[in-house]
Amino acid sequence: MTKDTLILGIETSCDETAVAIVKNGTEIISNVVASQIESHKRFGGVVPEIASRHHVEQITHVLEEAFKGSQVTWDEIDAIAVTEGPGLVGALLVGVNSAKALAFAKQKPLVGVHHIAGHIYANRLEKEFQFPLLALIVSGGHTELVLMREHGSYELIGETRDDAAGEAYDKVARMLNLPYPGGPHIDRLAEIGEETIDFPRAWLEDGSYDFSFSGLKSAVINKIHNAKQRGETLKNEDIAASFQASVVEVLTAKTLRAAKEYNVSQVIVAGGVAANKGLRKELKAAFGKTDIPLLIPNMKLCTDNAAMIAAAGTIAFEAGRRSGMDLNANASLLLK
Repeated sequence: MTKDTLILGIETSCDETAVAIVKNGTEIISNVVASQIESHKRFGGVVPEIASRHHVEQITHVLEEAFKGSQVTWDEIDAIAVTEGPGLVGALLVGVNSAKALAFAKQKPLVGVHHIAGHIYANRLEKEFQFPLLALIVSGGHTELVLMREHGSYELIGETRDDAAGEAYDKVARMLNLPYPGGPHIDRLAEIGEETIDFPRAWLEDGSYDFSFSGLKSAVINKIHNAKQRGETLKNEDIAASFQASVVEVLTAKTLRAAKEYNVSQVIVAGGVAANKGLRKELKAAFGKTDIPLLIPNMKLCTDNAAMIAAAGTIAFEAGRRSGMDLNANASLLLK
């Protein structure tokens, strides 16, 4: 009888301190997340130094909570997986050094994990992968299309050339005086607004799967400024609906075209913006007209968590990958 693989995951790449225990890369035993949203809200975004300090304060408590009630002991843990990048370097260092200390003290193998690989493998916590698959990653710092032909294999076929989708959401939200994080508030307003403004769609040159949202962000800002100068009143709901329609149309169209071109067996969506109701609705409608299965994880697995890091770490661990005690935080780590 094959022994179960139990991986402890640690995630501190931005403003969530998270620890999880995952069995066989597919079953969550525990998944604890300490959010810092309230601390950063008054600044309108994440303050790196504050994030790092909160991670230092929370990591031990979150670790203890992950084991509490899990019925898992340290003896049963096979390895420790930790986000090594990309992210805020100070925040990453807290998680990496905590993982190294635990690996040394408990004599456990250490596995460094790419943050985006974690977001991708969040989907496997709900349904098994079918290869080849296409992953659409949409978050505050990343907008990418990744082709996977097997576990642990990542081929980047499209990426953002400037602002990521989530970054554009937050910047537009600030223009509308919405609280941080802005994405959920834009999504909420878009549901009740009307698409009355024809904002641009950045398709780029023919055949490109790259993305660009900087021009759209600037168009929204200019529209708001021009309206104020003319004494016109624009409804925030309509701005949000029009902005979101532009983002969602480009993301959906390029994902659908890539899925057909590469003849994939499955499409998965990952990252914080995957929680966006407008995007989920349009993707489901588009792929509902095809025979390509679409997988979008539940809301809790879209945002940063440690279960996704443990899930990705399981694949790396079973493939024989190990990190040494020289493992360091890498803020610009490439997915490969």
